[in-house]
Amino acid sequence: MSQTVKLRLEDLDIKPYIISKLKLAGIDSVFDLVISIPHQLTDVGGGALTGTDERFALELVTKAKTALVDSGLLYKDFSTAQDILDRRKNLLRCTTGSPKLDSFLKGGIETQAITEIAGEFGSGKSQICYALCVTANMPLDRKGLGGNVIFIDTENTFRSERIFQIAEHRGISVPDEILRRIYVCKIYNTSHLEMIIQVLGKSIESTRLNLLLLTASLHFTGPVEKNWQNGSSGSTSCCTN
Repeated sequence: MSQTVKLRLEDLDIKPYIISKLKLAGIDSVFDLVISIPHQLTDVGGGALTGTDERFALELVTKAKTALVDSGLLYKDFSTAQDILDRRKNLLRCTTGSPKLDSFLKGGIETQAITEIAGEFGSGKSQICYALCVTANMPLDRKGLGGNVIFIDTENTFRSERIFQIAEHRGISVPDEILRRIYVCKIYNTSHLEMIIQVLGKSIESTRLNLLLLTASLHFTGPVEKNWQNGSSGSTSCCTN
C-alpha cells in the first residue's frame, strides 16, 4: 500500500470553520478523522462538532475514509480474494531472534497484523518484546523491519539495559542506536491507557513506526480489549505496520 501520499483536512471538501473545530479538538489529519466515532464528535459540551447532528459527523468521517481509499492509503471495505492474496505476498516477517519460535510462526512476526503472546507471569513474554525491539530495528536483509518501535509498558517493567545486552549479543556494533529508535510510554492507570490509545495514530505517524508492542496484565484488560483481544494472566500484543 502506498505511503507517499500526504492528505490534509484542507484537501477535503470541508468548510474552514469545521476544520478549525476539528483541530481544536485534536483532530489534525485525515487519518485522525477516519478513526473518529461520529457520535463522540457531536457530544454536547465535549464534542468537536457540538451543535451538529450525528449524520453530519458520519458524512465527514466517510468523506475522509473515501479520500484515503482513493489515494491508496486505505483498503476498500470489500476486496476480492485475489487482491488479498496479492497483498499477503508483500508481507514481511520480523525474526523473534529464536529460530524455533520463528519456525512456529512460519518465519517470524507478520507485518500488517496483530500477534498476541499470552501466558503466565514469568513465562518470557517481556523477553520476546525486548528481542523484537532489537530485531525490528535491524535491516530487511537480516530479517528485521528496518524501522522504529513503540513500546507501551503497562507494568512498569521496561528495562533499557536488557535491550542493550540483546543488541550486543546479536552483533549490533552501536547498541545505543537501537535504544534511540525505541519510544517507550509508561502507563499509570486505565484512563491513561485509553488516552494514549486515542492519540496513538499521531505517534505512529510521527515516529514512522514499524512495530508496536503493548504489554498488559489482567488489570488493564478493560481498555485494551477495545483495541486488542487480551489474555488471561498477561499478554503482549505486537502490531506491525
